[in-house]
Amino acid sequence: MHFGVHDPYHRVNLNSGPANRPVPSNEGGCAMRILVVEDEPKTAEYLRKGLTESAFVVDLAVTGRDGLHQAVETDYDLVILDVMLPGMNGWDVLKNLRESKDTPVLFLTARDDVDDRVRGLELGGDDYLAKPFAFVELLARVRTLLRRGPVRESERIEIEDLEIDLIRHRVLRAGQRIDLTPREFALLHFLARRHGEVLSRTQIASHVWDMNFDSDTNVVDVAIRRLRAKMDDQFAPKLIHSVRGIGYVLESRRS
Repeated sequence: MHFGVHDPYHRVNLNSGPANRPVPSNEGGCAMRILVVEDEPKTAEYLRKGLTESAFVVDLAVTGRDGLHQAVETDYDLVILDVMLPGMNGWDVLKNLRESKDTPVLFLTARDDVDDRVRGLELGGDDYLAKPFAFVELLARVRTLLRRGPVRESERIEIEDLEIDLIRHRVLRAGQRIDLTPREFALLHFLARRHGEVLSRTQIASHVWDMNFDSDTNVVDVAIRRLRAKMDDQFAPKLIHSVRGIGYVLESRRS
């Protein structure tokens, strides 16, 4: 099932922003090339138009197999990949792509489920965005991924005595097994992937819950408190730290 392009999409001014915005280019000085793999014609054309007007070179594929073939045969700077595709779904496209290429991948999904999002990250996805979405948010995520580049994550993250096994969904602290819910695992994974980077509550809420953060909602603070109780309070050094007025960071702060 696909979500169509909602009215908010059409109210976005694709030409908004400074007229002198630099044309995005890769290290070779060429315009950045993006592959959009999306079988819903209206959404695909919307993305093509918006990204083209944002100075990207855009190719389209409407099936998973065609998308995989194009992604393997052409050196793209980014792939925007729908999950629900005919013939071969987005998970399988990414799994096969990762056998030969590290091209950054942004998932588009109508499946608003934390297990699906964790699965995409485990398979090597770099970010995801749930439908329906605003083009300005997609464009911001695209630019962030392009600045970051194709950095691949290993199957295990180790920070001090914290070990996160991304394949088995297993977390150890000082050799002790820590049982986490899928949401807590997704939260810890996000913090660990961005180790040393201060993350705002808005960033965390958007990535882990796929929601717009409401300053009157303390869902992020409550989740952090529960996560700390399980994997930080009884151990040293402390790894999850509050940054006053901003959010949280996972890092070791040995004196």
